[in-house]
Amino acid sequence: MRPAFQKPSLLQRVLPLFRGFDVPLLLVVLLLSALGLTTMYSAGFDHGTRFVDHGRNMLLAAGILFVVAQIPPQRLMALAVPLYAFGVALLVATALIGITKKGATRWLDVGIVIQPSEILKIAMPLMLAWWFQRREGQVRALDFVVALLILAVPVGLIAKQPDLGTAILVLAAGLFVIFFAGLSWKLIVPVVVVAAVAITALVSSGDAICQPDVKWPMMRDYQKTRVCTLLDPTTDPLGKGFHIIQGMIAIGSGGVTGKGFMKGTQTHLEFIPERTTDFIFAAYSEEFGLIGCIALIVGFLCLIVRGLMIASEAPNAFTRLLAGAITMSFFTYAFVNMGMVSGILPVVGVPLPFISYGGTAMVILGLGLGILMSIAKNKRLVQG
Repeated sequence: MRPAFQKPSLLQRVLPLFRGFDVPLLLVVLLLSALGLTTMYSAGFDHGTRFVDHGRNMLLAAGILFVVAQIPPQRLMALAVPLYAFGVALLVATALIGITKKGATRWLDVGIVIQPSEILKIAMPLMLAWWFQRREGQVRALDFVVALLILAVPVGLIAKQPDLGTAILVLAAGLFVIFFAGLSWKLIVPVVVVAAVAITALVSSGDAICQPDVKWPMMRDYQKTRVCTLLDPTTDPLGKGFHIIQGMIAIGSGGVTGKGFMKGTQTHLEFIPERTTDFIFAAYSEEFGLIGCIALIVGFLCLIVRGLMIASEAPNAFTRLLAGAITMSFFTYAFVNMGMVSGILPVVGVPLPFISYGGTAMVILGLGLGILMSIAKNKRLVQG
């Protein structure tokens, strides 16, 4: 006699958890992850266990993506204020009692050593998306001023550590939310024009303003050195300019088709500094050439386009702003990393998503993708 109730199998219980997942987004992530593993195998071949660790970090990020994708956007919105307040409190604690390494106070010992600024990469877009959701349909100029203050506090604390790379990423994530919330072009265009004029003046008078006795307001000496080295890396080819020069040599030597997998001389003769982390794009370009670079850029473009499509189809202001900001954060990561390795931007500590080695960066990547997947999944399940 068959029982009236049959216990569902493990497969029957697990499959509903994948229901509503965005397949195009998953495919793009898998493609970029495959390129990342391939590149890490070559760049980290004689660099200890970097390849194995990179694979482990990817599995960790995949687990985080899966878990966060199960959280409804409404619960994510409820986490916005507490997470932001917690992150800012940790930044203040870091400024007061943080651990200093190599002149930077970025870490906090809470039983384990953490870098609180990483929390703000997710907390910032969450907080600002929550702020504009509460003002949907009645956004005023004062609301944008408050949003800028919400953004300025953690960015200022991070920049003071100093950690210019993370400050740029947090600033960009917040500005994208403010832009998508409807900031007027009348305010954006003047800022862009002033920035363009300032950059032009900086480039044209590089020799004069880069003299040792010239002080730059609101910038530390090492930050000034990075900008001046970008303007002319040959002024210190074996010191500060070494990273940029070797990166450009590796990219250029790859040619159209590249030197081939595991055949990058600049990489394996260890001319490329930080070849498994910040400068891994140079190692990738040397071995896979222009064609490989185009494939990688197309992969990132597909990720960005798919993320913006998810944002455009999101059901409310919170999810639209959050999805849009997280998606454009991936653009910021990729653009800044490729730009600094190619010699068009100053060298800052910004990893290349999926490609660069780093557990913390991979965790943040998994969180961001999980939020995107949650927004897409929620829309599909509601429509279904």
